[in-house]
Amino acid sequence: MNTTNRNRRSVRLRGYDYSHAGAYFVIICTRNRACLFGEIVDGEMVLDDSGPMVETVWNKLPDRFPNIDLDAFIIMPNHIHGIIILVGAPLVGAHSDFGRR
Repeated sequence: MNTTNRNRRSVRLRGYDYSHAGAYFVIICTRNRACLFGEIVDGEMVLDDSGPMVETVWNKLPDRFPNIDLDAFIIMPNHIHGIIILVGAPLVGAHSDFGRR
């Protein structure tokens, strides 16, 4: 079952070049919003086995993309929230080879 809401209004600023330096709040959801990273127990997020893997990948992003810094980050059962800061020159070509590795 596909739970994607294709009628959702974009929150992106029309015409803005998101390759410019700045801080960007990102949300990354799991496919079909499956709870893959853990669960909320008594109001606290309890990571399962894949939760620490997600945290490791997040923390290593600056190794892969040297023009970024990371700020706040949190793992939820079916998504992550984080702030990525683009610093210096634009990430030329990052879009084309991100999915290849």
